[in-house]
Amino acid sequence: MDFSASPEERKPETLDTGEQFDEVNDSPIEQVRLTVPITDDPTLPCLTFRTWFLGTISCALLAFLNQFFGYRQNALYISSVSAQIVVLPIGKLMAAYLPTRSIRIPKTKWSFSLNPGPFNLKEHVLITIFANSGSNSVYAVGIITIVKAFYHRELHPLAAMLLTQTTQMLGYGWAGIFRKFLVDSPYMWWPANLVQVSLFRALHDVERRPKGGLTRLQFFVVVLVSSFSYYVVPNYLFPSITAISVVCLIWKNSVTAQQVGSGLKGLGIGSFALDWSTVAGFLGSPLATPGFAIINILVGYVLIVYIVIPIAYWNNLFEAKRFPLFSSHVYDATGRPYNVSLVLNETTFDFNRQGYEDYSKIHLSIFFVVAYGLSFATLAATLSHVALFHGRSIWEQTKASFQHKYGDVHTRLMKKNYDQVPQWWFYSILVLVVALAMFACEGFGRQLQLPYWGVLLAMSLALVFTLPIGVITATTNQSPGLNVITELIIGFMYPGRPLANVTFKTYGFISMTQAIMFLSDFKLGHYMKIPPKSMFVVQLVGTVIASSVYFGTAWWLITKVENICDPSKLPQGSPWTCPGDDVFYNASIIWGVVGPLRMFGRLGLYPKMNYFFLIGILAPIPVWVLSHVFPDKKWIKLINMPILIGGAGSFFPARAVNYMCWLSVGIFFNFVVYRRFKAWWARHNYILSAGLDAGVAFMAILCYFTLQSHNINGISWWGLDLDDHCPLASCPTFPGIKVANPKCPVFH
Repeated sequence: MDFSASPEERKPETLDTGEQFDEVNDSPIEQVRLTVPITDDPTLPCLTFRTWFLGTISCALLAFLNQFFGYRQNALYISSVSAQIVVLPIGKLMAAYLPTRSIRIPKTKWSFSLNPGPFNLKEHVLITIFANSGSNSVYAVGIITIVKAFYHRELHPLAAMLLTQTTQMLGYGWAGIFRKFLVDSPYMWWPANLVQVSLFRALHDVERRPKGGLTRLQFFVVVLVSSFSYYVVPNYLFPSITAISVVCLIWKNSVTAQQVGSGLKGLGIGSFALDWSTVAGFLGSPLATPGFAIINILVGYVLIVYIVIPIAYWNNLFEAKRFPLFSSHVYDATGRPYNVSLVLNETTFDFNRQGYEDYSKIHLSIFFVVAYGLSFATLAATLSHVALFHGRSIWEQTKASFQHKYGDVHTRLMKKNYDQVPQWWFYSILVLVVALAMFACEGFGRQLQLPYWGVLLAMSLALVFTLPIGVITATTNQSPGLNVITELIIGFMYPGRPLANVTFKTYGFISMTQAIMFLSDFKLGHYMKIPPKSMFVVQLVGTVIASSVYFGTAWWLITKVENICDPSKLPQGSPWTCPGDDVFYNASIIWGVVGPLRMFGRLGLYPKMNYFFLIGILAPIPVWVLSHVFPDKKWIKLINMPILIGGAGSFFPARAVNYMCWLSVGIFFNFVVYRRFKAWWARHNYILSAGLDAGVAFMAILCYFTLQSHNINGISWWGLDLDDHCPLASCPTFPGIKVANPKCPVFH
């Protein structure tokens, strides 16, 4: 297979039917035309011994490492890109040295070869899909962790195992239902997949080196080595450059200036970073995000962070000045961290109403309040936007799918060359997993607290939201989550039960997230012309292996590491502090024990935030009307209200400095470079993104195993600080409020 021609040189391809297709039939999306090949070789072997061997090892190894590091103070995430690069030379070595003779399986007619020929692109794609299953965390492990390590209660290992497997497997059902809309449609183009496609092509294409330039593979190697070499600076030698807040360095004694300038704890004006992980760590690669989505995020970010938040804070809305400007923690009325032990009955494991009434209502920082409101509005706007802008096309595609009308050349090639996955495969898995999920919740003495109707309701939410959120993800590379809305719904309906809350959230939120991941991988296979049945088998087996390894690793560490996740009882310097699970635990208290009625209901401080649901539903309507009144103004349709409203919705864990860097890099490459140097962009943009990601990942692993795991943290100096030197940014500004930070002044 030769993809050596540049996108600009591509001619209309001829399929085996003899038909010719012009550029429009190539793909209606320009980025896809510039990146994805329109040829296929259906004779290439896919599910080979190499695929199973390297895929299984990659999946299990990534699952073990990510769960192992996930419990540690400095968590380390290893993505599938690392495996994608490492397995290539191993696969080629196996092709060079393994015997080629066939091996017959005893008492069957089946046989296979350890070496069916050269290591090919399709094997490589399937191995990467395997690895991707291992690199995606298993959300349900958080439930197991908080039950055993935070609440110190018993949980049957079979119930825990079933919870882990069913929450990961439910997504197959939704993926099967919606794949015609989200995979076969050429307009659902999944921008993030183009990074993978570019990297695969760079690694496998037989390419002529342009005069005075580099091949894509050479360019990738240069970027990889450069990123790898440089990342030792922000990761180990000079961490301060991961967030530089210029305003704080100038006005060292001004609370207001540091609130405005801090990139980690404030509005981030004047903050920046010299670190790719700051750019892409929380928000994803800006190089893989379409330009129109970046502008929508920019507008939403400016409106919220530089208009709404300052007005709300400095007018003391919701008593905002009593608390830090930017914080994801909860506080009592005096401005101190909320003491959850006063509102939880340890004996009955439910809400202590009298303790709550004697203590304090829950208070949030103004950033946290607005972030919850934005999450409400974003979900509502997603439903409204998809119904208005994509409702007709979804209906037309539904009719077309029954009439066997297919989309672009990629869909036609896939339909022509390969058998599709039967729908009953998806439905069978869905029925089996639903039954096992209800057994896990209703059985074992109902340790998970969630009744069967809660499981069915969570699944219904996932079913309703998979299509609209899938459309948003497939067209903008931004994916709204269901974590807040699921917590809100079950918190109102079934309050006072923390495990019921997090279990419901996991079945609703994660089954949808898994469906989106499966569909994204299906689209990657669609672009790379992988047989759909091979994709399905690899995804299914990879999910089972990854879930089992994540569960086994977590159970092993929880039972073997004494006082894991409890810093007050751990030996000094112990890394097993579980920072992510600590947040998960506090969420179970706030939403599951205290409940949303005492936060966003009539008994709480923030019921007005429910108006954000109405705002979200109505927001896309003016854009839709204007797009019909002024059909010649094409830019109006590019206004995407779910993305605009959610522009600042990724705060916690992202910070202002992440947004500032992400927006700057994204605008430069997707507008300046894309318009002025389109040939360079088409050839190198996504490869640049993959190379930067891979270099950071490899250096992070190297630093951890060679230095940080041995407590070799370098010489203490200013550059090793992990903050942005803005200690006053988190100070309250209401008169009389005292906090533990001795640098904070007490206002009078």
